[in-house]
Amino acid sequence: MRRIGIVLFICAPLLAQDAWRIDTAHSAAQFAVRHLMVSTVRGHFGKLSGSVVYDTANLAQASVEATVDVASVDTREPKRDAHLKSPDFFDVEKFPTMTFKSTKVERAGEGKLKLTGDFTLHGVTKQVVFDVEGPSAPIAGPGGSQRIGAAATAKISRKEFGMTWNRMIEAGGVTVGDEVTITLDLELVKGGMGGKGGKKD
Repeated sequence: MRRIGIVLFICAPLLAQDAWRIDTAHSAAQFAVRHLMVSTVRGHFGKLSGSVVYDTANLAQASVEATVDVASVDTREPKRDAHLKSPDFFDVEKFPTMTFKSTKVERAGEGKLKLTGDFTLHGVTKQVVFDVEGPSAPIAGPGGSQRIGAAATAKISRKEFGMTWNRMIEAGGVTVGDEVTITLDLELVKGGMGGKGGKKD
């Protein structure tokens, strides 16, 4: 009996946390990178999944896990998408997903968080910090499901993840910039299956 009491005492903070899942129908993983040093190319990944454990009263126990299918990349240009899927960039045959698993969540001001974790891309794992706006206050969605929203942004060097392909141009620059901005726009469903089934609105 004493052992059960000890286990419950240890697990109580985790049991008190609210579990959420990413609503895939209302969430997006996007990126932006400079092209020819004069414009910004933007794209998104069509397949995103993950879960969040979050409670404002127990932020130290919060956690985030997300997985993106990199083969779902879409920049609205089929030839460019095919190149991005090739070994020059994502190499989707060898590295089909990118993942993020948080290691620390901390407050960064009113309505803001700083999310630190292990980001894995192209077979390389590095610590990345996301600046988070939100989460919003919960609201009741379709069927009474509780939902919250958040937006997270981080900047990475693609070369640090082994994606070094580039091509010089006459002006002396390169075709593709090194810095990539990643943006996650998330709608989370409490205890749900992230948009699997049910109404989509």
